[in-house]
Amino acid sequence: MTTYREEADTLGPVKIPADALWGPQTERSRHNFPHGALMPVQVIRALLQIKQAAAQVNQKLGTLAPAKAVVIEQTVRQLLALDDAALMADFPLHVYQTGSGTQTNMNVNEVLAHLAAKIDPATPVLLNDDLNQSQSSNDTFPTAMNIVATLALKPLETQLEALIAALTVKQQQYWRTVKIGRTHLQDATPLTFGQEVSGWVSMLQHDLHYLQQLAPTLLELPIGGTAVGTGLNTQPSFATDMTTQLAAAYGVDFVTADNDFAGLAAHSGLNVVHGALKTLAADLVKIGNDIRFLASGPRAGYGELTIPANEPGSSIMPGKVNPTQIEALTMAAARVMGNDTTIDFAASQGNFEMNVYKPVIIAAFLESTELLSGTIEGLTTKLVVGLTVNEDRMRALVDESLMTVTALSPHIGYHHAAEIAQLAEKEGTTLRTAALKTGYVQGEDFDQWVDPLKMTNIDRH
Repeated sequence: MTTYREEADTLGPVKIPADALWGPQTERSRHNFPHGALMPVQVIRALLQIKQAAAQVNQKLGTLAPAKAVVIEQTVRQLLALDDAALMADFPLHVYQTGSGTQTNMNVNEVLAHLAAKIDPATPVLLNDDLNQSQSSNDTFPTAMNIVATLALKPLETQLEALIAALTVKQQQYWRTVKIGRTHLQDATPLTFGQEVSGWVSMLQHDLHYLQQLAPTLLELPIGGTAVGTGLNTQPSFATDMTTQLAAAYGVDFVTADNDFAGLAAHSGLNVVHGALKTLAADLVKIGNDIRFLASGPRAGYGELTIPANEPGSSIMPGKVNPTQIEALTMAAARVMGNDTTIDFAASQGNFEMNVYKPVIIAAFLESTELLSGTIEGLTTKLVVGLTVNEDRMRALVDESLMTVTALSPHIGYHHAAEIAQLAEKEGTTLRTAALKTGYVQGEDFDQWVDPLKMTNIDRH
């Protein structure tokens, strides 16, 4: 049976599991908001770092006793040393709670206070007066949001760079491999597979650039704004000192927000950066769909590409290979697009001096970065690296295409060229046969003018 202890907050006594490090405010939240995902561990770690930085700064400013600062720092270090599973045992609160994240901020304060009492019983650490000194949930939580969002972009950028590199290898490998182009899902003029891949590479390079251009907006930390952005109950240098401490702790060039009223009431930076994640997701869907359609078959589809067989594709059809990495990627992209809608709406809910959708904004943002990082890595290592081209199939489709007739237009005119294409389609012959039958083209001229590789203008690139 669970045993309990009793503690009180400003509303009265609360029963708490005896071995829990949290206190009454956490316990109330556990029962009042029991649904949905837990608060991301990254947010908890960031809040712990903020508490440690605040203890150091407040001691420096002479508003916190050195002994209390020391024990707070020791307690934070002990918690940060735990792995995620062990750490989260004492942080049981959910994303769907108060929109300011107040209950999670207090969860952190309560755990630190109880653990500090075990580490140094002679130095009592108070929840609000010490651990929350010069702070409000309204500025600590958005500060944590920007910190974790900044950190989450780094692994995503690394995986995106790896995908770009892997596709660049394919671009170079198949630079002169001719295939038929397609527009409107219909045959078009030839290009090379390397050229096609170069388009994918460029899309992703632009997406990476967009992220890198927009990410610095997340470096602005509203710490020190306290409840409404005025900095009430803080020393004049508290905000800049905190930013200096956090920048040193993370090795990131964080800066003090230029306007704390905006920092508490709006999350435009997170919104605009997530917009770049949505753009990346859209481009990944396009690239993924191109690959899986070109790899469709092997006998009854396009059949131009062969993808690696990572697992049996069917429980009933032996030997089937499915584009599962692309399916995972595009499902993740769908989730990212949904998260963007969530963040867009949530970011609009800055009523007066505070946005009250903070937890869901950062939870959605982190889910998007984690999903994209993981599925991009899977696409790179389990599909793109092992992707091969069926050159015979590509060549056969080029030879059978009617749209290579486009090369004749400058020589015999658009209408005569269209007549040749229509005749070839009607009689089921090759373009060359139809061209000679019309008398508009001589055989040696056809062979000189209708050269698929030359039509790609490959030497211009």
